[in-house]
Order: sequence, then C-alpha cells, then structure tokens
Amino acid sequence: MPQSAPVPLSTAAALALLQWQVEMGADEAIGATALDRLAAPAPRPAPAPRAAAPTQAKIAAPPRALTDSAAEPVQSARLLAAQAKTVAALAALVAGFDACPLKRTATNTVFADGNPNAPVLIVGEAPGADEDRIGKPFVGRAGQLLDRMLAAIGLDRTGVQITNVIYWRPPGNRKPTAAEIASCLPFVFRHIVLSQPKVLVLAGGTAASALLDVTDGITRLRGHWFDLAVPGLAAPLPTLPMFHPAFLLRSPERKREAWRDLLALQARLAELNEE
Repeated sequence: MPQSAPVPLSTAAALALLQWQVEMGADEAIGATALDRLAAPAPRPAPAPRAAAPTQAKIAAPPRALTDSAAEPVQSARLLAAQAKTVAALAALVAGFDACPLKRTATNTVFADGNPNAPVLIVGEAPGADEDRIGKPFVGRAGQLLDRMLAAIGLDRTGVQITNVIYWRPPGNRKPTAAEIASCLPFVFRHIVLSQPKVLVLAGGTAASALLDVTDGITRLRGHWFDLAVPGLAAPLPTLPMFHPAFLLRSPERKREAWRDLLALQARLAELNEE
C-alpha cells in the first residue's frame, strides 16, 4: 500500500505541538537528527603545523620596558622622600607626587592626622570615601571605632599619629595593588624616620604585609610583636599588627582579640615610658 504524503500542520497545530513539547521539558533545540551515542567517535583531524614562535615570546619575565616603567615611580618616590627634613615637608612632597595613578581618580591626598611627635604611629591601608572627601585618614565609621578603641586605653589623636600605606583612595575602595603600594612605601618609611615613634601599629593585613614583608595573614600576625628595622632609625622599632577597624565592623566577634592587642600596646607604652 503506497504511503500517503504527510499532512502539513496548520499554524495553530504547530504552536500547540510546540507548547506541548515545552511543557514536557523539551525547551532546547539540539539538532535535526537524533545523536547516536553508541557510534564510534569520528577521528579528529590532524592539527595544522604551527609556525615557530620568535625567541622573545619564550621570555617568562616582563619585558625590560615594563619592568623599568614599574620601577620609575618607586625610584622617584625614594628621591623625593629623601629630601624631606620634617613631616610637614614630607606631606608637601606627597601632595605633589604624580607618579601613583591613584592620584588621578582621587579627590584629595590623604597624608596623616594626629600629633607628628606622638609616641605611637598607626599605619592603615588606604583612604575610603569619607577620607577622600575630607582629606584626613580614619574619619569614617572605621575611624570613629578607632577613636573609641584608643580612648579605651587612654589615647586620642593628640597622643598618636595616623597614616596609611596609600595616600589616595583606590576606585571603589578596592585593595591597592602591589605597584601602588610600592610607589608610596618610600614616603611611609621616611615618615617613620622623621616621626621617631616609640611604637608602630599596623592596622590590617595590607599594612602588615607591606611593611613587614611577610605573607602570613593578619589573623596569624596580630598580637605578636615584631622588631622592624627601618633605615635611618638607630634601633629596630617595636611593631604590633592589629585588626583593621573596618574588619572589626564586619566581624564584631573579633573585638575581644582586638582588646587584648590594645592592652598589649598599653603595656608596651608603659614599659617604654619607664626606661
């Protein structure tokens, strides 16, 4: 018996069939024919011969031009920082330093706050939105918490000096890059030498890893004293890493550890004052 020709579907019937397939879970078109998963795989074509790569493409390190360009801001910062004889002069040099790209997107240069002759120098990470707007470090919620922490051991901003490892706010408050930190570190170390503090406090992992040159996180570093050798200082500087106040705002359960660190700072200051 001859096979009859298929009857073409009307538009309404075709839409109804399509709707039924969607309701049954067939919501993706795979192909016009079913895939035979038991068939042997087709042989892969041989890869085309590759042209020999030029010799310089095998170099793993960055090209010299990139290396030199990354080192130029650091060298420029070192030369400028060495010229400063006072903290005020250093602040002026930082304000005129244009080799860090963060300055182009920031509103203000955020150098320091507090007493430049204080026995305690606190170094944080970078300015936030409030700091960028006002031009002073630690003035937002984290700064307000820092003020309360210092008050708990009898200190305020007349008894400490506060700065950061970065003087300009990174866009979106992102973490500063290694190159951005490196371009500012000569100023930070010169700041330490000119201030001659008795104790250095590193607030947060970024400051701790930058100045101590360690890879451990702040959770392992906090609560331990380090002797930081700074060129220009006669003796190593007692240095205490602590949690950053911004971290404590996000993790208030760690405030107990921060309180122990504050007590350790208070005790060390008392010892130094007795010497």
